[in-house]
Amino acid sequence: HHKSGMARPYVYINCPRNHWRAVAKWLRFEMGADHCSMITGIHWPDGPDDCKWEVVAHLMRMNVINPPERGGWTKQVIRDPNILQDDDVPMEFEVSISIPDTRNPSVQSVQEVWVGADWNEKETWDLVGIDFEGHENMRRVLQPHDTPVGFHPLQRQHKIRYHDFEVMYDDAQGFGRKAVDEGKKK
Repeated sequence: HHKSGMARPYVYINCPRNHWRAVAKWLRFEMGADHCSMITGIHWPDGPDDCKWEVVAHLMRMNVINPPERGGWTKQVIRDPNILQDDDVPMEFEVSISIPDTRNPSVQSVQEVWVGADWNEKETWDLVGIDFEGHENMRRVLQPHDTPVGFHPLQRQHKIRYHDFEVMYDDAQGFGRKAVDEGKKK
């Protein structure tokens, strides 16, 4: 159940890396997954050798049918899911793609399947360093354009660096300072 109280079928798919594009096209064109809500990547340096990296995609079959227009704006209307059947039922898909230990992790791009995948793939490459093969116009979108080649801040081997000293926090925002960090400025 979601916060809205609506129960929606949820499908988890563990997809082999070399089948990702084919599975994506099947989900889009055969299963009706018409919305790519998120594609992200994770670096698991302590994970098993066959899953040191992972790409996770969250997709949805929204079931928006013939949306009406009012004053030049398209109003999205989702039909009552309680009376729907078969392919009309809204559904969520979570696809997990494991990538073995490598210095250059990559999966196939699906930007031509979902327009929403374009930004998500760029962001995942920029922050995590997972490349999306065949992605047109791959570039940094959150890091400065002059960020050193090969630096992706969400790879687990990086430390936070400030002004010639290294700082490691025990929480992401740095609110719970370790005793040795007291007196240091962020």
